[in-house]
Amino acid sequence: MINEVIKKNGVTYGIALGVILALITASIYAIDLKLFVSGWIGGLSFVIYLVVGILLLTKTKKEIGFFSFKDAFTTFFIATITALAISTLFSVILFNVIDPEAKETVNQLLIKYMAETLQKFGTPASAINEALAKMKENSPFSTTEQLKALVFSIVGYSILGLILAAFFKSKSTQE
Repeated sequence: MINEVIKKNGVTYGIALGVILALITASIYAIDLKLFVSGWIGGLSFVIYLVVGILLLTKTKKEIGFFSFKDAFTTFFIATITALAISTLFSVILFNVIDPEAKETVNQLLIKYMAETLQKFGTPASAINEALAKMKENSPFSTTEQLKALVFSIVGYSILGLILAAFFKSKSTQE
């Protein structure tokens, strides 16, 4: 059985983080679609995720006292699932219901960015053409691709959760 404090904090912080991530997406959408291909946006999202995770685990550890590795990871994982579900749902609605044209615009920007990047690294033209053809087939903002990205995000942030859980767990009395 999961401790009620762990559930409450995980869901509360997950909702807060999910709303923050959705607001970042909405802000980028409103300001300039070119920002979706900017690397620093991903870095900013990761830093926000890390800070919220640290705040969540610090608060939960104070509230429950002894904090096992499992409890710490479970707290972070609940927040991760909640946040990513909210963020992904918002993106799916934004790019597939509200403004499907934005999905195509961002896809074209990504293709252009990828072509420029591959050229900078001296990639042969045949390999660039092949990569771009694959990108044209699958829009990263389609519902299917966003659900695939959701799975990879869960895995990636779970690794972060394991690292944070190892750091925040209470020391065993047997050590």
